[in-house]
Amino acid sequence: MPDRIEPCLALLQAKVPAGPDWLFEVKWDGYRLAVHIDRQHVRIITRGGHDWTHRFPSIAAAAVKIGVHTAILDGEAVVLDERGRSDFGALQRSLGGRGGKRTSTESILMVFDLLYLDGHDLTGSELTVRRHLLEDLVVAGGDGAIRLSEEVEADGANLLEHACQVGLEGIIAKRREQPYRSGRTGDWLKIKCIQSESFMIIGYELSAAARGGIGSLLLAGKRGNEWVYAGAVGTGFNSKEAASLRSALDKLRTNTPVVPLKGKNLVFAQPTLIAEIEFRGWGNDGKLRHASYKGLRE
Repeated sequence: MPDRIEPCLALLQAKVPAGPDWLFEVKWDGYRLAVHIDRQHVRIITRGGHDWTHRFPSIAAAAVKIGVHTAILDGEAVVLDERGRSDFGALQRSLGGRGGKRTSTESILMVFDLLYLDGHDLTGSELTVRRHLLEDLVVAGGDGAIRLSEEVEADGANLLEHACQVGLEGIIAKRREQPYRSGRTGDWLKIKCIQSESFMIIGYELSAAARGGIGSLLLAGKRGNEWVYAGAVGTGFNSKEAASLRSALDKLRTNTPVVPLKGKNLVFAQPTLIAEIEFRGWGNDGKLRHASYKGLRE
C-alpha cells in the first residue's frame, strides 16, 4: 500500500457541466483527508501530507471497524450544523483554531472515493468502479463518524439551484469513467453558490479605529510563478480574530512585500498564512469584489 497518494483536486468552474458523463455530489466544506487502514492500524493524512491521526480520534476509531485488511479512503472531515450542512468555522473551533492542538471529537468524514483495497491499487479504475466498491464498505444513510458522500441523481443545474437555496456551499461534478488522477486535471469540478478561494495574507492595513487594530487584510495569489495582488478584505472577522491575526502577522513582518504596494499604514508580512475568502466576483482592476474573510486554512 502506498504511503501517500496526492489527492485529485476539483477545478473551480462557473457553470455546471451537462450530459451523462458526469455524476454529482454535495460540496463539503472542511479539511481534505486520506484515511489509510492497515488492519488495526490507521493513519489520517491531510492534503498537505501531515499525519493528523491524533486530531480525529472518532474518525480513526470508525475506520478500524470497517471490514477490510487494507484500504485508503478519500474524503472530507466536516462538522455539521443542525441542518446537516458543513460548517468550516465550527470545524476550525473543534480543532482549537489554526495552530491549535485540540482533538476534534465532533468531526465526521464524508468519504467519496476508494483508492486502495485489500492489496489492489484502484487509482487506475474508473470512478464508477471505485464508487461501487466504496458503497460496499460504507453504507449510504449511516450516522457514524464515517459516512458516504452520496451521488445525487439529478440534473446538475437543478441540483446547484437547490443547494444554493438550502444554504450549501455548492456541488461537485465528476467524470464517471475517469481513473483517479492527482492534481487539478478537470476530471472533478466544483461549482459554488458563492465564490470562495484561498489566498495568501501578505500584510494588513493598520487602523486605530478598527477592531484588533486591523482595518483590512492584504491578499495575494499566484499566477504561474508570479505573485498577483488580489485586493483587501475588511469584513468577516471579529475583534478577537483580528487580534489573533495581527499577532501572527506581526511575527512574519517584512519590509519587502511580494507585490509592490505602498501606503503609510500598510504592514507587510511574509506569505505564510492562507485565508479562505468568500467573494462575489472579480472587478475590472483584477481585484476581488465584495470579499469577506471566512477563516484560516492549515
